[in-house]
Amino acid sequence: MSKLVVIGSSSMDLVVSAAKRPSAGETIIGDSFKTVPGGKGANQAVAAARLGADVLMIGCVGKDNYGKAILDNFKKNNVRIDYVEPVTYYDTGTAHIILAEGDNSIIVVKGANDLLTPDYIDKAKDVIQAADIVLIQQEIPEETVEYVAELCHSFQVPLLLNPAPAREISQNVIEKAAYLTPNEHEVTILFKGLTKDEALKKYPNKLFITEGKRGVRYFDGEKEVLVPSYKVEAVDTTGAGDTFNAAFAVALSEGKSVKESLQFANRAASLSVTKFGAQGGMPTRDEVERKLQA
Repeated sequence: MSKLVVIGSSSMDLVVSAAKRPSAGETIIGDSFKTVPGGKGANQAVAAARLGADVLMIGCVGKDNYGKAILDNFKKNNVRIDYVEPVTYYDTGTAHIILAEGDNSIIVVKGANDLLTPDYIDKAKDVIQAADIVLIQQEIPEETVEYVAELCHSFQVPLLLNPAPAREISQNVIEKAAYLTPNEHEVTILFKGLTKDEALKKYPNKLFITEGKRGVRYFDGEKEVLVPSYKVEAVDTTGAGDTFNAAFAVALSEGKSVKESLQFANRAASLSVTKFGAQGGMPTRDEVERKLQA
């Protein structure tokens, strides 16, 4: 069983479903409302655990009902929470999600996730050093991402950076991360002045651009490769990217090739969109393996 450490956000997703998105100043009638555990870090931790990894989460939640529900959900999904600290002076983070027209729009309020500082990371140095791979995202302070990149590089532990939500990151972080997984929008922010093809060639077998329904593109050192996605009927795309990143990390940590790992990740992501909720649709290892063999 591979050991994964996930460093990132935990939040409660407040999800509204509607036939369309309201325009500015417009009020419409929605179809449904649900609250479900989410946050990019928590999503990736749960996805990796369901796929068979030994997962430890590092993060912060509030000492409120949302925080308690998130911790209970981690336990239910076999995610270790030794380093998830409930704090009294910040509310648990929330994500406000509109599901409409076959896609989602999201506003994130970070809350306690802003307390995931470099000082907090120092408490978990030993578990980071013992990991097979570390996953991190950008719903936490920028300085924490930079510190973790330095730490993983010094420990020679591979770091998979999912640069979402999109923001500029330092060249130092780009160089020290082992894997980068931006989508088509995020890659334009990360590599200003470079075309997508130029960026891929500059970072062979390191930069993986997710292209939604088309699949994932990377440069293998000789040529550009597109690993196609799997066609499914999407119910809820929330969490698909998190499932992809978790599955990619799990497969890489088990010694699979880059291409095999991407195929595994694409299949897991495709299954995740067929059910409601960021975590509710995340598949088990058996489900992914069965579909890959079909």
